[in-house]
Amino acid sequence: MKLQPPVKSHNFLKFSRKMQEENLKGEHAAPVLSPDECLRQGAAAAWPICLGYFPVGLAFGVLASQAGLQWWAVALMSILVFAGSSQFICVSMLVSGAAAWSIVLTTLAVNLRHALMSSALAIYLKRISRWFLTFFAYGITDESFALNMARFRSGDWDKWRALVVNQLANAAWIISTVTGTLIGQFIPKGAFGIDYALPGMFICLLVFQLQNRIFILTGILAALISIVWYLFIPGDSYIIGASVSAATLGFFIKQQARRRQ
Repeated sequence: MKLQPPVKSHNFLKFSRKMQEENLKGEHAAPVLSPDECLRQGAAAAWPICLGYFPVGLAFGVLASQAGLQWWAVALMSILVFAGSSQFICVSMLVSGAAAWSIVLTTLAVNLRHALMSSALAIYLKRISRWFLTFFAYGITDESFALNMARFRSGDWDKWRALVVNQLANAAWIISTVTGTLIGQFIPKGAFGIDYALPGMFICLLVFQLQNRIFILTGILAALISIVWYLFIPGDSYIIGASVSAATLGFFIKQQARRRQ
């Protein structure tokens, strides 16, 4: 019997890596569709997101109008920022008279999660032009990320349908926020409980993040730090200071919890 020569370790690693790449290609291979079919399937996946964006966008537009923003300013904000929570925060801080640097840093901290989302999607978008990636990354939101990630993992999804989802959601947000701004000019300030829309939005975002005891503890720490910071340090820095401090403490608490397990 002829014995096979032993496989060298570096060759084995090379072969294993190649097989993993081939399996990944096969697992996530999607059929090639016509542009019309990509648009149809992307729109079919995106419509629930768009439907959800309209009431929130209208509420934001009304609040922005009552805060003194013109429709074109809201349109520019929705086009350039395209992040609902950050835009709500921006309007809230504008109403409270916060400094520009404080608004920029706060919204930057809130939007940093999009960098992690883009990194997670990047494994399904290899060997694609930077122009496409730039346009694609611009349209990523929490909702479109969740939908595209689930579809990519199922294997029956591609970059064009994912792009349709992102940009239709973007269009729905821009249209709804501008429409809300135009409607808001005819709504008396404080009518229909609209003043509650802003704190209601933030309470909703907070509740969705309270997934376990560590998240709850981090939220409590953020509230305590922001109150103490606001009482003893003048200015608007308490928002950024409390956010960064609580997030850092939450990270170390999570690390300690993992070591004990």
